[in-house]
Amino acid sequence: MKREYFCTKNDGFFGAYYKNPTPCSKGVILMLGDNIDDLMVKMGVKWLHKNGCNVMTYATESKDYSWHDQPIESFEKVIAVLKKKGNNKFGIIGASTTAMAALTASSYIPDITLTVALSPSDFVMEGFYRDVKDGARERPGNGESTLSYKGKSLPYLPYAYRHPEYWQKLKEEAKRRGDMAAARDMFDLSEKLCPVTEDMKIKVENIKGKVVFVGARDDSLWDTCRYIDRMCERLKNTPHDCRFAKLTYEYGSHFVFPQSMLECVLPFGSSLLLRFTFKTLKDHSSECRQTRIDIDRKLRRVVREW
Repeated sequence: MKREYFCTKNDGFFGAYYKNPTPCSKGVILMLGDNIDDLMVKMGVKWLHKNGCNVMTYATESKDYSWHDQPIESFEKVIAVLKKKGNNKFGIIGASTTAMAALTASSYIPDITLTVALSPSDFVMEGFYRDVKDGARERPGNGESTLSYKGKSLPYLPYAYRHPEYWQKLKEEAKRRGDMAAARDMFDLSEKLCPVTEDMKIKVENIKGKVVFVGARDDSLWDTCRYIDRMCERLKNTPHDCRFAKLTYEYGSHFVFPQSMLECVLPFGSSLLLRFTFKTLKDHSSECRQTRIDIDRKLRRVVREW
C-alpha cells in the first residue's frame, strides 16, 4: 500500500498517510495497535478506504511502544496536514489505550467531527513504558500521564501497582483468566485506591459532531462498558453539541473490531486467529462474531453518513 511517512522531528507527529485510490475529502486519524504500518493498521486502512476516507495512521514514535506524555498538540498538527491534503472533514478512531487518546484529543480539537472509541476508558490513564526494564514487558510511568497538553501532563488515574509488582500482577491475572493479556482487576483496584476525580475524566461534552462508544462486558483488560455508561450519563447531564451512540455487547472481548475490517487482511482465518488472544473468543466464538458483525454494520453506516 502506498503511503507517505511523517516523523516527530520534522512534522510534529509520527504517522503515515494513505490516500484513498478513490477521490474523497474525509480524513481519518487511525490508531490501531502500536504501529503506523503493520498488519493491524493496514486492516483498518483498507476498511476506511472502502468506506470513503483517506487515512493518517498515528502512533508514538517510541520503539518500545510506550505511552507517556504524548502531546495533544501532535493531533492538531495531523489535522493541519490533512487539510493540506485536501480533506475538509476530520475523524479519529482508536482502540484500547488509543480510544482514550482519541476521545481526549477530540475534546480539545473542535475540527474533529467523528470520534469512534473501541474499548475506551472514561479517564486519562497513567503513562506506561514497554522497555523491558528488569524483564518486565510493561511498567508504570514515573509520575507521567499518557497524554500532555502545553507541556504539562494531564491529570490521570494512577495504577494500583508500582514496578516490578505491576507486571507480576498482570501476568498472574492473564494466567488466571486464560487470556493473552488482562488488567481488569488492577483497574478496578486502582479506582478503589484512588477514585476517579473530575480532573482525570475525559470531557466528552466538548466533543463535536458524532461520537460512538463501542465495548463488550466480557472485556478482560478493563470494565469498558462501565466506563462507557459513565460517559453517556455524563453527556445526558451536561450541555453538549455532539450526537452520541452507545454500542455495548455481552460478548466481544477487548477486540471489538468490525468483522469486515478483520477480513480485509484475514479473509478466511480471522475468527480462528482471534481465539488465541482472549478466552471468551474461544468459549463464545459465535456470540463474539455476531457482535463484530453488528458493529460492522452500524459503524459502516456511521462513517458513510458522516
